[in-house]
Formats: sequence, structure tokens, C-alpha cells
Amino acid sequence: MALAIDSSNFESLVNGDKLVVIDFWAPWCGPCRHLGPVVEEVAAEFEGQAVIGKCDTDENNDLAMQFGVMNIPMLVFVKNKEVVDSLVGLVPKELIVEKVKQYL
Repeated sequence: MALAIDSSNFESLVNGDKLVVIDFWAPWCGPCRHLGPVVEEVAAEFEGQAVIGKCDTDENNDLAMQFGVMNIPMLVFVKNKEVVDSLVGLVPKELIVEKVKQYL
């Protein structure tokens, strides 16, 4: 299950030693609602290997601004405290899985 990422747990997650994938989304965003179940599937598939979570941009505008999120959905891949990649828009599960495997 995808973890809820917000300002209270963000630092501890990115300071860890695992790949962190953040799905920036909003409840009113149609493509975000379609991508949500896909992110949940990927989170289940890589449980224990990577941290995959969702960040509501309406509730965590500070994090969205920190990552320069201009369009949602946006997936940001963080490894060793640095952004290593990102995907914008409604992307297929295969592409997300490929990126996760690339950075594990």
C-alpha cells in the first residue's frame, strides 16, 4: 500500500537508504485518480525494497513547491536525498516499474 507522504514524515523518508517514489496528486485531478490504483500496485510489488507514497498537493503545497511540481500527476524519484528522475502525466505501470528497477 502506498504511504501517505506529508511534511511530518518527508524528511525521515528521504534521509533513509531506500528509493523514495512520491506521487504528487490532488483529489480533483482526473488523471491522478486513474494513476492512483497503479501507484498502489507498484507499491505492493516493491514493498520492502522501495518507499512508494502519495502526496496530496492541496494539503502539502510546501512539498509540491520544493519539487517544482507544476503539473499533476507527477512522480518524483528520490535516491540518496537527491531527485534522480521524474515522470509527469498519466504514465503506464510498465514505465513506473522500469524506473523503480533502474534506481533500486
